[in-house]
Amino acid sequence: MPEKLMGGTSTDAAAFAARLDLGKRLLGLDLGAKTIGVALSDVTRTIASAFETISRTKFKADAARLMEIAAGQDAGGIVLGLPRNLDGSEGPRAQATRAFARNLNGLSPLPILLWDERLSTAAAERMLIEADRSRKRRGEVIDKVAATIILQSALDRMKAIA
Repeated sequence: MPEKLMGGTSTDAAAFAARLDLGKRLLGLDLGAKTIGVALSDVTRTIASAFETISRTKFKADAARLMEIAAGQDAGGIVLGLPRNLDGSEGPRAQATRAFARNLNGLSPLPILLWDERLSTAAAERMLIEADRSRKRRGEVIDKVAATIILQSALDRMKAIA
């Protein structure tokens, strides 16, 4: 049975996809302690692209910026990376992500998909190293690249089950 969480948050890609309006983009988020990487899909939900890195301050300010992006880009949903451990268990970072999703649900009607993001940051780091990016440049873009990987994997899964 698919797991349903409170509000508009789910870990089931099929249930999430069923609640989306056609022609709306999706936001992909990589939630870190200091930054939030943001990616954006195209309106056909085929391609994810890096969009922005938000420096985190307080939840309300972070959420306001995310809602501003969502409104400005006509987003219909959010894919939020859920940082599980390699064995599938959830630690403190996953619990913080779930709390962020619950709080965001209180401010936004957009459905949220919690998407397993194991190794997305490592994959982003590898891609940037292969692209010969300097350590400084990698640090500036890694979160939005990780958000792109998270969003693209969710888009691919939703296409596969459609």
